[in-house]
Amino acid sequence: MQITKDTIIGDILDTDFSVANYFLEIGMHCLGCPASRGESIEEACAVHGTDPETLVAKLNAHFAAKQ
Repeated sequence: MQITKDTIIGDILDTDFSVANYFLEIGMHCLGCPASRGESIEEACAVHGTDPETLVAKLNAHFAAKQ
């Protein structure tokens, strides 16, 4: 899976829920909320005051390591 800042959080979690820790690390504790699952990484990072590119890089590294 290739992640971009436009990727929807719910799609990522549906692919591999073990990445939830990356979201929790930056304060996104609302992963079970239907609204948060429909947000893009960019939208969620804006709400939480974090850099979306940093999260995208971590997620892509995670998925690359699984191949």
